[in-house]
Amino acid sequence: MSNRADPNLLVELKKYGDAEIESCFNCGNCTAICPLATDETPFPRNNIRMVQLGLRDRLISSLDPWLCYYCGDCSATCPRKAEPGEAQMTMRRWLTAQYDWTGLARLFYTSHFWEVASIVLVGLFIVWMFVLFAGPMVTDHVALNTFAPVERIHYGDWVLAAFLSFFLLSNVFRMYWLTLRKGANFKIPFSLYISEAWNLILHFVTQKQFEKCDEEQKGFWQKKRWRNHWLLVSGYVLMFALVVGFLPWFQTDNIYPIYHPQRWLGYYATIVLLYGGADILWGRIKQEHQSHRFSHLSDWIFPILLLLTTASGIMVHTFRYLDMPLATYYAYAAHLVILTPMLVLEVPFGKWSHLAYRPLAIYFQAIKVKAQGHQEAALGAVAAAD
Repeated sequence: MSNRADPNLLVELKKYGDAEIESCFNCGNCTAICPLATDETPFPRNNIRMVQLGLRDRLISSLDPWLCYYCGDCSATCPRKAEPGEAQMTMRRWLTAQYDWTGLARLFYTSHFWEVASIVLVGLFIVWMFVLFAGPMVTDHVALNTFAPVERIHYGDWVLAAFLSFFLLSNVFRMYWLTLRKGANFKIPFSLYISEAWNLILHFVTQKQFEKCDEEQKGFWQKKRWRNHWLLVSGYVLMFALVVGFLPWFQTDNIYPIYHPQRWLGYYATIVLLYGGADILWGRIKQEHQSHRFSHLSDWIFPILLLLTTASGIMVHTFRYLDMPLATYYAYAAHLVILTPMLVLEVPFGKWSHLAYRPLAIYFQAIKVKAQGHQEAALGAVAAAD
């Protein structure tokens, strides 16, 4: 790993957010007050120092920015108002661009024009697909699967899932290579990847690191940030599974009773997505929490797309039950025009990719600490034998 200084690192980083890193005089208050920092991961101070010194390679190999969940305590108590919490957020955007081999994440994060234009272009592509492949519009009753045959939509879902998986997993592999393998001075036994996998599963399912940012609160309902984030993720994952894995069961012209799983699973996902998206936007508007004081365009686009997707889905459901054929078809088309760019752009290249990178960082960090511990123990045993 190179320790060569890059004087342009801070300038480059500022393109990704409001990083007032030059104001920091490294007092260490941010690390001392952070509930998530450890001896092995002394962030935010360590990462900020890397940027000040221009240590690009070391910052790329660092997992620390992903271990921060932006409680805001560091920024609220910083004596220099250097905004260390926002610096970590800026680094996460920058790292997302470093992991992405296509360059699209860098383009979207640094150009407002291309971030908006890409959404419009993907939306227009979906409109074009409807023009080419949509079925006839039955107007005497709702026949959604005649207008949008579920088999065609399901095949499209699988193509979309393959697209997302390819780009996200290839970027995840680059994250793994840059943080655990490139320039590493320690060996990782294969058994560690297996024995530490519980970290990945646990933190993806529970999002429990957010809980530590609400450590003064007790109970699920009092820990607002953790609760809302968990509900949002659960609704998103559930709806994604229903649409991609079980669309023939979920998109049907049959009207099931209210107690049917197809109804209440869909209602649960809809309610928590609506609540979670509205909570994010309201927080950005009010700016009461430290983490909402600074907003990048990507911080607005994702919740807006999420809310529009949810609202258009509600419209499809409502018009269908009211037996309003044309309204149902147009609302369904609008639903896919909004949903598709949100998935195609946000999951592999945008802010929603953080949902994968955060638990992976915890997993990789656990592996790194264990591997380094094993190596130190082995070297100690050799030294003792000599």
